[in-house]
Formats: sequence, structure tokens, C-alpha cells
Amino acid sequence: MEEPQHSSSLQYFPGDEYRPEPPAKPQTPAWMDGSTRIGIHTSIAGEITSALEIASNLGANALQIFSASPRMWSRGVDGSKMASASMQRFRERRAELALGPLVVHANYLINLASQERVLRTRSIQAFRDELVRAIALGADFLVVHPGCAVGAGINAAISCVADALKQAARGVNLGSLRILLENTAGQGTAIGSRFGELKSILDLCPLLPLGICVDTAHLFAAGHDLRSEAGLNAVLAEISATVGLGRVFVIHVNDSKTALASRVDRHEHIGKGKIGRDGFRRILNHPQLAGRAFILETPIDRPGDDRRNVAALWRLVGVTPRQVRGARDGFILRRNKNSRRKHPRAGRTRAPRRVTRESR
Repeated sequence: MEEPQHSSSLQYFPGDEYRPEPPAKPQTPAWMDGSTRIGIHTSIAGEITSALEIASNLGANALQIFSASPRMWSRGVDGSKMASASMQRFRERRAELALGPLVVHANYLINLASQERVLRTRSIQAFRDELVRAIALGADFLVVHPGCAVGAGINAAISCVADALKQAARGVNLGSLRILLENTAGQGTAIGSRFGELKSILDLCPLLPLGICVDTAHLFAAGHDLRSEAGLNAVLAEISATVGLGRVFVIHVNDSKTALASRVDRHEHIGKGKIGRDGFRRILNHPQLAGRAFILETPIDRPGDDRRNVAALWRLVGVTPRQVRGARDGFILRRNKNSRRKHPRAGRTRAPRRVTRESR
């Protein structure tokens, strides 16, 4: 399967400015076909390709991974355990399993908003390494938290984030990769709990392929009441009026352990937290969110929690686990609660031994 091509790969020119290459003929990625895409964050422990097998065996047709340890400064791309041969096997196996999109989540230590010299330098270099690894893996999206102001004013911090993004991407041909800024819960001095802040960053980087990743638990903790239809419509209207719904590509689907407006980020199993099952049913089936990738980052407190959360999302869009289990067509299932169409089965296979996901 051919890798999807972006209409604007970027090159760096002197003066900290970016100029796009002549636009290529746009090609729509195979997974952007209107089908429901439900994924989960899976571990890269051991052989990175195992993350694909885990996601597929859990009944997901998309996935998110870290490309290196999320809580350690990487030793650069060459220091990564993922050799080029492993990345090639990863791309080939992903194509065979028809998994897409592939989302890479950046290191948690990265703080693009920092003005402290050492931390800023390390953050920019680490994010550059994230870009290079994501491109090598054939990822569609790279998600990053904007960072924390830590004593700086909000406008200065926003400028720091935009400048850091430009510096990290300098000289890197991003190809089909899109960088997504994730909204935050608003804890401490974190940037991004307000969509106006994210819009300011987007506006300062007009030539970078940027977008937004929306986390439901972060929305709820920041004060957006997703428990009701009115609350969901209100936040969608706010997103539309600021960053624009057209720039939202990925939704992290997480229930919240903490109360509305707590500003504390604690993920819970779907339907077991403060948002509740009905809230997620409305989110997953809202017409303005059709075509997005819904990615779980829910905890694994006991064996099978990951499978149960994936199955819960499929049920909420009207697909039973029986329709998903054993399919080998990438689980391309369209929403149709009344459909009794049988999907191809390729025989049941035993899931590989589960590997504990990286500490979140």
C-alpha cells in the first residue's frame, strides 16, 4: 500500500521562515474513507511491530504509540532501539493489517513553552527526534502537549511554543505527517486548556501542517460539561469559533476520574467515570465529529481492561464485538445500528502475550 502524500512538505530557508514545496497532487489516505476508526494506545515494548498485533487483536482499527520512552530524554534517533529494518517491518505489517491512522504521542518531558535555556534546548531537540521517528514509522499524526509557562506570561509562552515548533521542524521534510497540539486540563501553568491559546499557536505557524487533538478527560477537567447534549454542543461551537473543527483530527476518548472543572487530569474507563456512557455515545455519534480517529488512553487496572474499553466504544457506535472479532479487513465497519451484514472472518487466533503498556 502506498504511503499517503501531503500536499505540502516543508523545507527551511534562512530567516526562520518556511516555504512549502510546489503542491503535489493530493492523495487521500486509505483510512479516510468515512469508516469508524477506533484505536487504543499500545506498547512498543519488545519488538515495535507487536504494538500493531496488540491493537489488531484487541479489535482496534487504529492505534497510538510512543516512539521512545515517554519519561526519559531520548539519545536521539540513532540511539533509539528502533532500527531502520524494524521501522520498515512496522510499515509493512501496518499495511497488511489495514490499521490507520497511526498516532505517535510525544515525550511527556518536552516543554515547548519553556524559556529556561537548557530545558528549551533539550525540548526542541527531543521534539525534532520525535518528528524524524514518526516520519520513519509512516505515522499520520504526532501529538504533543504545548507545555507549561512556568513564570512567563501567557503571550510569551505561546510565542515560545510557536518558535520551538518552527525550530524543531527546520530542515525536516514532514511529508504526510501532521503535528497535533493537544488541549490540556489546565493544571498549573499548562498552555492549551483554552482553545483560544491553541488558535494563537496555529496562527503563528501558518506554514506548518498543524492541527488539534482533543482529549475528552482534559475537556471535562477544564470545565466543559460533556455529560449533556447542550454541553457537548457548546464546546463544539467553541472549537468551531476558534481553531475550527476542520483542524481536529484525533480525539482521545477518556472518561474522567475527577470532577467537572477540577483541572486535574486522571483518566478512567469508558462509562466508569464522571462523563459517563451516555456522554460518550453522543461524542462518538455526533455528526460534526464523523471521520475523526477515536483513540483510547484508558488505564489497565486488571487484565482485559483494554479489550473491554475498545469493545465499549464499538458498542456505542452500534457495532457488536461479534462483528469485529476475527475480521481481517482492518475492521472497516460503517455505522449502521440496523445492519446485520456479516463481515469476513479469517479464523480466530490467540492474542500474543500481553505486554504492560508504558507508564503513563
